[in-house]
Amino acid sequence: MTNNDFIGLAASYSYAIALLLFGEGLGRLFHVPPNLTRKIIHVGAGMWVFGILLLFHSWEIGIVPFASFIVVNYLLYRYRIFKAMDTDDSSPGTVYFAISVTLLFGLLWRPSGPVDNVAIAVAGVMAMTWGDALAALIGRRFGQHKYQVGSSIRSWEGSVTMLLVSTIVIFLVLLLLPSSLLSPLAVTYSFEKAFLAAVISGAFATLAEGVSPHGTDNLSVPLVTAGVVWLFNYFYV
Repeated sequence: MTNNDFIGLAASYSYAIALLLFGEGLGRLFHVPPNLTRKIIHVGAGMWVFGILLLFHSWEIGIVPFASFIVVNYLLYRYRIFKAMDTDDSSPGTVYFAISVTLLFGLLWRPSGPVDNVAIAVAGVMAMTWGDALAALIGRRFGQHKYQVGSSIRSWEGSVTMLLVSTIVIFLVLLLLPSSLLSPLAVTYSFEKAFLAAVISGAFATLAEGVSPHGTDNLSVPLVTAGVVWLFNYFYV
């Protein structure tokens, strides 16, 4: 490992600790409800993928923080150490999120080439990071029209939010991330291709979120979104 790798690892774990303490502080000092602090931590954790892209130049080392938090998040969930992150009725969704990010970056991120599909991985993560978080908040606040699939209860207001937000963030990632400082070798997308991929994958992300049992959407949404974008690339002419 290089000095940059050690710096990247130190920054990643410092960020994670600071994010957890920030969420816990919001709950304890300002009485922010756990459902909101959990989403704040969720968004903050998801956005760190850009920090990973900036700090690491080797995918094998870059996925170490994600992979290690599979175990860390399980322990935090198992013993309910941070109430801002895991309450008595919460699911192991944070564990699933770490698993999905590790899988996507391990399979698709190749910063040294020859083909880097990290934009697909980031698109999947962002659909979960922003789409699910805002869908949950809007659905909880304004969701008057409920529907149920199996044991999952959702609102149409939340699902519409999921569709719109997921489509927007997927589109922005596919259009702007490739050839940027964070991903200079990633496969590029035209405006039309990015838009079509975002609309289709955003719809599938919404479907996955709507039918997934409690907490498992942290696994299904990123993987389904990335899988749909990858298939779109394969068949798009």
